[in-house]
Amino acid sequence: MPARKLYFESIRVGDELPALAKAPVDRVQLSRYAGASGDYNPVHVDELYAKSVGMPSVYAPGMLVMGMLGQLISDWARGGQLRRYNVRFIKMVWPGDTVVCKGRVSDRHGSGGRYFVEIDLWAENQKGELVMKGGSQIQLFYSLEDENRQRSGQSPIVVEVPRESLVVPAPASSPEAATSAPAPAAPERDRDEDDDEEDEEDEESDEPRSGASSKKTAPREKPAAKTASLPAAKKAKK
Repeated sequence: MPARKLYFESIRVGDELPALAKAPVDRVQLSRYAGASGDYNPVHVDELYAKSVGMPSVYAPGMLVMGMLGQLISDWARGGQLRRYNVRFIKMVWPGDTVVCKGRVSDRHGSGGRYFVEIDLWAENQKGELVMKGGSQIQLFYSLEDENRQRSGQSPIVVEVPRESLVVPAPASSPEAATSAPAPAAPERDRDEDDDEEDEEDEESDEPRSGASSKKTAPREKPAAKTASLPAAKKAKK
């Protein structure tokens, strides 16, 4: 019986991958993984050493849990090509913990005969606590017909598929938009009053203005004394 294959046309955003529950982690598995990977860090295999550095016991390498998530995506995406796979370690996994791997289709798009799906991945322990999260991108044939065409050397089936995603775009009224909005202009009445005051000062004095605050706190006196003394000086000359 041929292996089941996955095609792009049958995938929808929001589809969940079948959960993969692994057997409880034990110290034998940790030793086997150390031998297979060549990672003999004593905190994973030496109980006495792990306790000497403050750990309650040995714990599973993060790459072991990453491999479990990798198994989930590889079992699901039969016939697909893994284009990207990344994870982030959240919580330690200890001997006796049961790791459950889960995933969900978060994005799909296609253009020019190439079709991709984005998968959100995460792993939980038996308490439902998140121990790892990540994501991957898978490239798939559009359909069985598309696969047969490409394997026979023909051009792929081209269907333009707009991006569909679970991510909701930020609304226009977001804090970022609010901070970037220009400040409201000052009321027209205030500007007219300031202009009138400035016009009066221009007629009274040629000295530079020091600003609106100085006009209010220390207003200049009108040169009444100068204008009053001018006629007296002219009479003295006559």
